Amino acid sequence: MELLGSTLAATYAHPRPTPANFLPAISAMASSYRDCFPHCNLTHSLSLPWRPSTYYKAASNSPALDPYCTRPQRVSESTTLPFVSNRTTLFTRYTPDDWYRSNLTNFQESNTSRHNSERLRIDTSRLIQDKYQQTRKTQADSTQNLGERVNDIGFWKSEITHELDAMIGETNELTDIKKKLERALMETEAPLQVARECLFHREKRMGIDLVHDEVETELLMEVDIILCCQERMKLHLDKAIAQLAANRASQHELEKDLSDKQAAYRIDDKCHHLRNTSDGVSYFRGVERVDAMVSVPESWAKLTDDNILRSQSERAASAKLRDDVQNLLVVTANEMWNQFNKVNLAFTSRIAETADAKNKIQIHLAKTLQEIFQTEMTIESIKKAIKDKSAFLKVAQTRLDERTRRPNIELCRDMAQLRLVNEVYEVDDTIQTLQQRLRDAEDTLQSLVHTKATLEYDLAVKANSLYIDQEKCMSMRRSFPSARRLVGFC
Repeated sequence: MELLGSTLAATYAHPRPTPANFLPAISAMASSYRDCFPHCNLTHSLSLPWRPSTYYKAASNSPALDPYCTRPQRVSESTTLPFVSNRTTLFTRYTPDDWYRSNLTNFQESNTSRHNSERLRIDTSRLIQDKYQQTRKTQADSTQNLGERVNDIGFWKSEITHELDAMIGETNELTDIKKKLERALMETEAPLQVARECLFHREKRMGIDLVHDEVETELLMEVDIILCCQERMKLHLDKAIAQLAANRASQHELEKDLSDKQAAYRIDDKCHHLRNTSDGVSYFRGVERVDAMVSVPESWAKLTDDNILRSQSERAASAKLRDDVQNLLVVTANEMWNQFNKVNLAFTSRIAETADAKNKIQIHLAKTLQEIFQTEMTIESIKKAIKDKSAFLKVAQTRLDERTRRPNIELCRDMAQLRLVNEVYEVDDTIQTLQQRLRDAEDTLQSLVHTKATLEYDLAVKANSLYIDQEKCMSMRRSFPSARRLVGFC
């Protein structure tokens, strides 16, 4: 005997075949019925099951229910009842044993049918309960899996949100340092222009002052240093622009992934809270056969993990670039300030040297002017002396000329004559000596005048150099940017 609660292989699932009816077929007696009762439709009536006497009582009250007679041939109740009794007596075909066996068979079939039905009911109840529990467990497992999925999505969503906030902060900081770098690069134009203008103005020096001195060397070096700093700043500025583009691309991927995660979180959270009594629950035929999935948990988690790793990598590169830019700003500012101070020291030293040379030239010029005045006075005295000696020469020559008119023997070469002759020679030699000294004094005066002109020109050159270095160059260099502006601060 099979236990209750067995599977569909139970006996009620395969009922026993119905035993062959041992009673003769009613169709075999149809011809005898037609001969005895030609006025009744026995072909139709004999195909029906056996009817109890209550049926005939009802048919007698309602002739329309009588199946044995046609509508025109209805008979009264007095004729129908004797007919039924006669029919039962005439057509009995079974023995009492057959009757008992038929009853036993019906009883056994009834017991079997009821037993199978009872087992079916019990197994069906158990099956319904098992399937209900299984369905509830399956739904609980699905709900748990959805809850775990919601937790996974929430975890990755929080990770993406944290990384996205960090990336946005890093991008803002890199943008700020980029703006500082741009301001610092812009600030270098002024000192570069000042250095070039200083070189241009110093080309206007004159004469011997147009020299390749230490100031010019330091100015050229300052121009080279500023240009080198600008090149490095531009290089880091290009790197910052490229890094900002990479940061924004990574941020876009994170935002897109976060948007997808938020949409998936809302959908899965809604699915997680759906119950059998929830609104909006309906049939969607064939949806279980549609597989629109594009990823598996491994690839799903790997995509988000790759996005976060990429963002972290770009963020680390951005932080390093920020440090490099900050260090560059400090280094370039120090280099430009050091060279600026060197140029200023060179200018100060050169201005002091030029001023000292100018002062010395002024002293020499003053002495030269004094000497010119003295020489001019000497020349005037020499001219006066020559003029004075002319009177003595005239007297001596006049005396000699008068003595040539002495008569005859009186023309004596006496001491007076010899003295007058010597006097004439002596005075003439004195005049010649004074004239030579006058020429020498005049030559000396010309030399002094030339020296004076040279000193005056050199003094003008030094004054021009002082004006260029002190007034033009140094006044422009007072506008050199401060250290805060050179590192990008306003």
